[in-house]
Amino acid sequence: METTDILIKIRKIVRSINLESKKIQKEYGVSIPQILCLNFLHTSPNYQATQGEIKKFLNLNSSTISGIINRLEKKGHLARLPKSGDKRVVNIALTSAGDKLLNEIPSLLHEQLIEKLNKLNPGKVSQIEEGLEILIKLLNIQNVDASPLLTIEDNIEDNITNDKAHKKQH
Repeated sequence: METTDILIKIRKIVRSINLESKKIQKEYGVSIPQILCLNFLHTSPNYQATQGEIKKFLNLNSSTISGIINRLEKKGHLARLPKSGDKRVVNIALTSAGDKLLNEIPSLLHEQLIEKLNKLNPGKVSQIEEGLEILIKLLNIQNVDASPLLTIEDNIEDNITNDKAHKKQH
């Protein structure tokens, strides 16, 4: 296999993620991170979580999480509820409109990938993991923060800033 073939295969993956993101945005009016936020709330106790819990799950910065929550609230997909007993804490709650939207959206690429990886034998999964680890080392990107979710909307500026700060420390 030529090195160009490897680059083309990587590009196919990145392009597929980008196309999925654009299609979902166009057809449903929400971004992939917004869907992931709604999914997180859907699986949370009482369909609620704090902004900090959402931030930790999505592995995005606070301002990005605030923007996601604000946009979803404006569309009626979630609501901010003061925590009973402590009005300083606000819970983010999934609304019936948000739940309805989740039922309309097709299975996302990362969900399909997880399902298919789980069906492979463990040896094949290890081979894939080893190959990806080699690519990460070749590109010297071991220290780049990444969520276990396939999305294009990550804040690239934050990653560049974090990489520069990490290099200064070492």
